[in-house]
Order: sequence, then structure tokens, then C-alpha cells
Amino acid sequence: MDEASAIRRGELPLLSAGPVRERADAARNRVRALAAAERLFAARGVAAVSMDDVATSAGVGKGTLYRRFGDKSGLAAALLDERESRLQAAMLGGPPPLGPGAPPADRLAAFVAAYLEFVDAHLDLVAMSQTASPGARLRTGSHRLWRQHCRILLAEAGAADPDLRADALLAALTAEQVRHWRRDEGRSLAELTSAIVEITGRLAAR
Repeated sequence: MDEASAIRRGELPLLSAGPVRERADAARNRVRALAAAERLFAARGVAAVSMDDVATSAGVGKGTLYRRFGDKSGLAAALLDERESRLQAAMLGGPPPLGPGAPPADRLAAFVAAYLEFVDAHLDLVAMSQTASPGARLRTGSHRLWRQHCRILLAEAGAADPDLRADALLAALTAEQVRHWRRDEGRSLAELTSAIVEITGRLAAR
């Protein structure tokens, strides 16, 4: 089953189904909150910023902030949404090998390289969205999309047990693991990309 068929059948969860209508004041508060969070996270680091800090900086009520985003992980996820949507658009409709038209193993390798670059570029935000509560990473719409994308490509490549292999691949690309490699072990992004793309090729083998 290819991805176009999966989308039509509703089996590939899109990150965005189009613009969501909201009141003008709610839209303004959302923009102000996200802008404040981005400024504070960049200046202090994600761990040092509280939801109260964001509410104060944005000039919105704490209750409004909590109702809209739930917690700090929800706020981080909202900040990441636009960036994740760009990656989604590239993998579903962009040029190959990330987009359609290349062999499945090549597309999978291109996705792994692009996703690793994305995680590395937004490491603390991704880590916050993935670890705020037990199993948080597995409940996000983005994770379901990445998993299904990997599963479909692995199945098309003829790999055995594509579900398990997709899970194993994404487990190796969590923000916590990437942060350990990059900050604790001092590995370069190029080194990591080369090594994980090689492992990806093995996972895609029959």
C-alpha cells in the first residue's frame, strides 16, 4: 500500500487538516503566547521557563494559557507544529528522494536524515514535547505520522515486521538519545546521520 492510498483511507494521520477557525481574540492570544514562549525558550532554555513566565510575558491569563495548551509540553508541541508540517509536506509531496518517486529504501534514508536534522535543530523543544509525561512521545500526532510513514516504506521495501522496525528506528531518534550523542558524546550531526542512514538501510533489507 502506497502513501497516497493510505492518506485516502485515513490511515496516514496528517499533522494539519487545514486552518482552524477561532475567535479573533483567541487567535491573538495564541500568537502572543507562542511568540513569548519562543523568546523565553531561546533566551533561558526550555527547562528554565515556566508557564507562568510565558503568561506574564505574553500578557495573557494563566488560565487561558493552560486551557489552550494544557502544559509546557503542549506549548512546545504547538511551537514545533509549523516546522513539523514543513517536513510532512516535503515527505508527502516534495521532490525525491524525501518525497514520492524514489525507491522506498532511499526515501526512508532521506526521511531519517531530514528528521534527525529537525530533532537536532530543535532539541530542547522536541525533548520537552516527548518527555513531559510517561509515553508522551507515543501519543503525539506527529509520532503517529512518522511511524506510519516509516512502516509503509519498510513494507514497500519488503522488510520483515515493518511495524517493529519502524518503532526501533524512531526509538533511536528520540530527542533524549540524540542529545546524549550530540552533547555528552560530542558526535557531529554528519557522523550521526551517516551511521543511522547505514542502519536504516539494514532495517529496510528483506
